[in-house]
Amino acid sequence: MTHRNRPTLKLLACLATTTLLTSCGQGSPEAGHPNTAPPQTSSAGTAPSQTTSVTQASTPASTVPPSPPIRPTTANGLSLAAAEEFIRHYIDLMNYASQTGNAAPLLAASDAGCVGCKQYAGFATKVNAANGGLSGDYLERVAEVSELIRGNGGRLRGSAAVTVGVYTTKDSPSAVPATSKAAKYTEQVALSPSKGNWVMFEIELQDRR
Repeated sequence: MTHRNRPTLKLLACLATTTLLTSCGQGSPEAGHPNTAPPQTSSAGTAPSQTTSVTQASTPASTVPPSPPIRPTTANGLSLAAAEEFIRHYIDLMNYASQTGNAAPLLAASDAGCVGCKQYAGFATKVNAANGGLSGDYLERVAEVSELIRGNGGRLRGSAAVTVGVYTTKDSPSAVPATSKAAKYTEQVALSPSKGNWVMFEIELQDRR
């Protein structure tokens, strides 16, 4: 289970891009018609409303982390179809952890004894896009979920074909970035039933090289 600078990091998923929208507020000039009237000033000689507007607009939309992916209703239950949807959802949770460093939703969907899950969560907490540890096309994309077979104890095994683009990894702010090539690989997973739904029992972290 090696991955260059990321020995435990494997599946990383789709990132929603936040778009910052601006609109004309009350008192704003219309397009093509500049407001020539002098701004109202406070006793300090400033225009509080305009100062506030500039401060809000200067905050990058990318600094607002997305909400954790919500488990789709199609992933509820213990059917094979629910298992496939859960695997896709779990990779979304892994991607969320790699983007934000918040691995709590990922661990909540994992069995308490899942070693691979804990390894991934631990690394994503340390190295993620939010703290500059990841950049580029690091998002995991599921091409196919297959080989779903029920086993002993109600558990289920299967695999997920995953693709990832070119991205860089930094284990620390001072570390030299390591570049990983675009790759296709297969993750082997095992699910177990818990309170009427599937949870991740184990995931085999494949080497992308």
